[in-house]
Amino acid sequence: MKKVSILILCFLIMSVQWSFASQEEATSSTTSITNAEQEIINLSKEKWQWMSNKKVDILDDLFHEKAVFVHMGGNMTKEHELNVIKSGGIHYKKADIHEVSVNIIGTTAILLNRITLLAVVGGNEVTNPFTVTEVYVQQDGNWKLAAMSFTRLLTP
Repeated sequence: MKKVSILILCFLIMSVQWSFASQEEATSSTTSITNAEQEIINLSKEKWQWMSNKKVDILDDLFHEKAVFVHMGGNMTKEHELNVIKSGGIHYKKADIHEVSVNIIGTTAILLNRITLLAVVGGNEVTNPFTVTEVYVQQDGNWKLAAMSFTRLLTP
């Protein structure tokens, strides 16, 4: 009986140690962000601020000439998106970012944000939970936003 108890105790200790080691490994692998990935994350955060402040000159430089924007109400070109921001047709007041991930494939970066967006649309203040997909391409050493798509989430 004593041998069985000692054996069970040893097994439990090894299980706990293995569990902590697995958690540390998972944490370290998910938290290691490359410099390029961090650059995209920072650029995306700045973009939300520029959109909030209606900085269309900076956004004009950030948005690729062939950029597309997918909203709940339809698709827009770069010019249309900039005009909507400038006129206040959509005022992106505040984007609370809850989760962010980025994957870089060659010269393309795909960023996913889970956000709660406070905006004024057509004069009405609205708050919506979204997953926003942003696609960036590297052009002449700079990242350009090539696509931005809003997917409304059913739960906040």
